[in-house]
Amino acid sequence: MSIAELRSSTTTGTARDTGIDFVRALCVLGVVVLHSLMVGVTVTEAGPLFANASDGAAWITPLSWVLQVMPLFFVIGGFAGYTSLRRAQQRGGTAKEFVAARIHRLVLPAVFTIGVVGVVLTVLLDNGVPSDLVAIAGYRYGQPLWFLGVFLLCQVLLPLFAAAHRRAPWITIALLIATAVAVDAARNATGIDGLGFMNLAFVWLALQQLGFFFADGRIDSLSRRTRIVIGASAVAVLTSTFITGVYSPDLIANINPPTASLLLVGVAHTMLLSLMRDRVARWSRLPLPSRFLTFVTPRAMTIYLWHMPVLLAMAGASAVFAMTTGIELPEPSSIGWWMTRPLWLVTVVALTAGIALLLAGIEARRIPTPTRSAGRLFAASAIGTVAIVGLLVIGTTPLTAMIAVVLLTASLRLARPRHADSAAWPSRSPGSAATSARAMQKA
Repeated sequence: MSIAELRSSTTTGTARDTGIDFVRALCVLGVVVLHSLMVGVTVTEAGPLFANASDGAAWITPLSWVLQVMPLFFVIGGFAGYTSLRRAQQRGGTAKEFVAARIHRLVLPAVFTIGVVGVVLTVLLDNGVPSDLVAIAGYRYGQPLWFLGVFLLCQVLLPLFAAAHRRAPWITIALLIATAVAVDAARNATGIDGLGFMNLAFVWLALQQLGFFFADGRIDSLSRRTRIVIGASAVAVLTSTFITGVYSPDLIANINPPTASLLLVGVAHTMLLSLMRDRVARWSRLPLPSRFLTFVTPRAMTIYLWHMPVLLAMAGASAVFAMTTGIELPEPSSIGWWMTRPLWLVTVVALTAGIALLLAGIEARRIPTPTRSAGRLFAASAIGTVAIVGLLVIGTTPLTAMIAVVLLTASLRLARPRHADSAAWPSRSPGSAATSARAMQKA
């Protein structure tokens, strides 16, 4: 299938873009691999020590240039969301149905995962595990949840920004980019790092907005030479910011809080993906890649939510093994440590895949006909975001996990219909609302 055919199928809604699905699945795998390499476990006389193996390590910078896939993930999220919304609207669906489906798809598996983690932390404390170790485990678990909160916000706002894109595409993305750069400038000028957290909205929304340009065919319509020049220019500007000290060459360091350097990464990745789109689409239809994306696509959120609990369990098991056998664990970043990483990575991927296989039914559950109330949907998204932010700011403990589960459950309830809403639903063909909601949830 050529780019022209891909663009046609995207516009008419006749087929999914398996190439884009394949790249998104690779992004999920990249996140799992990156986080797996960050786990460092050693045992000292004082007991087990859990740390970020990449702290101060020289290898993280070049590795981050390969595995910092979050900018591309948000671009693809914008592509998929814009395409899904347009297809559903062509079938008579609404933006409210899109938002309700997104809340359901993202929040439902999180409720179960956070609840299980809260129970496990309680069991560890009740069985005498030192509270400081449990606190570290809770902190490490909560760190990747920033993605859930931010992606939820971006997807909830997607219909509004999609409408802005249709009316004024260049002005909308320019304002988002300019604001992200201004936030970085203010942060650097004042020395107040907290200002950078405003870019949790502006950087990722700008990258999602870039995905709209990809979805409507504007990027693919550029000449091959133009796309090469744009991508190369983004890399050149990014490199100059490293040389001048504006941004860290460690792209992982540029994610907390996010900086405008990630916008340049997203532009470079998007141009590269556009240039290779035909080839990637062909690869995605080969037997092995096809099985890979078929497995990951309906389980992406489950994989993301469960890979960190798997890593923490493996880290704890490694510490217990060392303490009971007396076998010394290799120092993180040492030669011995790197020799054990292939087995470590294979085990992480296998265990996470096994859990995803068992629990994917939670993520796959279909949303009922959504509420008609925009106010309820806004409240649902706000409550869900607050629940995740609470875990990030306060930390994941048995109490905060319980509170988060209550809030996320409330978010799901608000995104579902009340009997009065369902009775008052505008006249349509039977089942059209539920059908369109299911279609949006699949994307």
